[in-house]
Amino acid sequence: MTTALRVLLVDDEPLARLRLRGLVDAIQEPRCEVVAEAATGSQAATWLRDHGCDIVLLDVQMPGADGLQFADGLAQRPPGVPAPLIIFVTAHAMHALRAFELDALDYLTKPVRRERLQAALARAAQRLSERAAVQAQQPTDVPAAPDTADFVTLTDRGRLLRIPIAEVLYFKAELKYLTLRTASESHVMDGALSELEQRFSERFLRVHRNALVARWAVRELERHTPTSFGELDGAESAEASDSWAVRIVHVDEWLAVSRRQVAAVREALAGQAR
Repeated sequence: MTTALRVLLVDDEPLARLRLRGLVDAIQEPRCEVVAEAATGSQAATWLRDHGCDIVLLDVQMPGADGLQFADGLAQRPPGVPAPLIIFVTAHAMHALRAFELDALDYLTKPVRRERLQAALARAAQRLSERAAVQAQQPTDVPAAPDTADFVTLTDRGRLLRIPIAEVLYFKAELKYLTLRTASESHVMDGALSELEQRFSERFLRVHRNALVARWAVRELERHTPTSFGELDGAESAEASDSWAVRIVHVDEWLAVSRRQVAAVREALAGQAR
C-alpha cells in the first residue's frame, strides 16, 4: 500500500478547512492524509519547525502574514531541506501570477471542485516521486557530509580553496608537490603524504609510497604489466616484475599499488563488498 501524502491545511476560516479536509479525505488516488491545520501563516510555520509534510493547501488572505509571505518564507529554507509543495486555495484569482513566481504547484479558486483538487494533488504526487528518484540516484558510497574540520585548504592560481575531504579521490606525490584529485578537477598543493595519511587514516589507504586513495573510491584491483602505467616508472625492479594497480571511481584512472600494499587493498575492497 502506498504511503499517504501528508497535507497541511492553512486557512483562517474553520468552515473552509472543514470542507477542504472532506475533499481530501474523499480522494482515493493519490491517497492523502490531513496531518494538521493552521489558521495563520505563523501557526503553520511554528508547526513546520517540529513536523514535516508533503503538501500545503494554502489560503492567501489571512490575519498577519498572508499566504504569499508564508510561501516566500518556505522558499528560504536551508539548502538540502526540501520545502513542501504549495497549492494555493483562495477566493481571489488576482494573486495567481505572484503565486507562480513563488513556485506554487497550483492555484485553485474557491469553491474548489473535487476533480480540480484531485488533479492538483496528482501533480504533487508526480513531483514528489520525481524528487525522490533524483535523490535515489545520488552516490551512496560517498561518506556523509563532512564536519567543518574535514577540509583540505590549498591555494590555486591566487584563490584560497577549501575542498571537502569527502570529495577527494586521491592524493599523489609528484616531484615537490602533491596532486589532489576530485571527480571534476585536479589541484596542486603543498604538503606531505605522511601528514595527510595520519590526519585521514580512517578514510584513505596508502596504495604506494607516492599515493593515498580514498577507500570508497577504489573500484578494482588488477595485475598489470609494468609498462601499462606511467605511475610504475622508477619502481623497484622486484615490484615491477609483479605489478598491481587500482582503478579509481568517477575518473576511470589507474594508480600503481606497491607489492607490500596489495593485501591491504584487497581487504579494503572486501570490506566494501560486505
